[in-house]
Amino acid sequence: METPLGRTETPPDTTKTLLDTSGTHLETTRSPLEATETPPDPTVTPREPTESPRGTTCPPPTRWGICSAGKISHDFLVALRTLPPEEHLAVAVAARELSRAQQYAQLHGVARAYGSYEELARDPQVDVVYVGTVNPQHLPATLLFLRARKAVLVEKPLGISAREAKEMAAAAREAGVFLMEGFWTRFFPAWKRLREPSLGGGALLDLGGYGLQMASALLGRGCPPLRLRAEGCLHPSGVDETVTLTLQYEGGKQAALTVSMDAKLPGGAALGGTRGWVEIPSHLNCPTELIWEGKREVFPLPPPAEPLNYPNSTGLRYEAQHVRECLLKGLTESPVMTLAESELIAEMMDEARHQVGAVGPGGTVA
Repeated sequence: METPLGRTETPPDTTKTLLDTSGTHLETTRSPLEATETPPDPTVTPREPTESPRGTTCPPPTRWGICSAGKISHDFLVALRTLPPEEHLAVAVAARELSRAQQYAQLHGVARAYGSYEELARDPQVDVVYVGTVNPQHLPATLLFLRARKAVLVEKPLGISAREAKEMAAAAREAGVFLMEGFWTRFFPAWKRLREPSLGGGALLDLGGYGLQMASALLGRGCPPLRLRAEGCLHPSGVDETVTLTLQYEGGKQAALTVSMDAKLPGGAALGGTRGWVEIPSHLNCPTELIWEGKREVFPLPPPAEPLNYPNSTGLRYEAQHVRECLLKGLTESPVMTLAESELIAEMMDEARHQVGAVGPGGTVA
């Protein structure tokens, strides 16, 4: 079943696009390393918030609160430590268990640890909260911080359904508080380089939300596709196991996306147009190299001070830098990853799951 999601007002592009195909395995996205967690380092001294020296015009550091003490929060904290402390400073971490928060605070040199998210929301020295909870907790945690008038960077997906994404976006707009979905891919140097060439359109292959956000940015420019078609197979539990999506945009632009929890796929992508092609050979969600018609270009990341749980996680630094830039400008949403586009991506995910008959939130068909 093909379903139109709306038409864009953008004038048609008369150039046709080429389609290159490969695939990726769901577990290649931030798949944990086999190493065990690093124990707390008693030599690390917590760093208190600092202010700009008197007489200077430099803005004070952006003070981060960390919501949850899971693996991705660990990597985000490691990434923050690759940035200048006069610009980014983690000042508090919260978890459902105080001992867990204290362990993270000790390991990462964070001044305060809380045994509840509510305490973090009340901390007057927190400017922005990074929400790294499990997906079903994104909605309640994000609403808690928005209502406390804290800026929020929430890990993708923004919500587990379009309804949740819209609820969070509406709450941020009503409160006039900054909110951004953490599609970190868009802030990598390799991604910015990818957006520079003029290829006359293109087609991409990735997994789930990452593929949809890249197709949306490079082909749809934030507008919905003319048609979305999804085919796949389900796990015995009813969730989607392997799905292939095709999206058609104005001007003959098309994207083919494949995601699987079962099959081992390359984890890369290809973008082709009438004037050239470019390949991301691996780690499409966190790219560090591009191949331009056979010529390789590398974008190295800073080394981590602690072992990471997921590949290339120091690249989280780039979205943190972008959030600071937005806050210093007084913005309530990112011009690069807008709330409207987060809502659109959530709608496309819902539609894809519906077409393959996948079980959605609450055990119902998505």
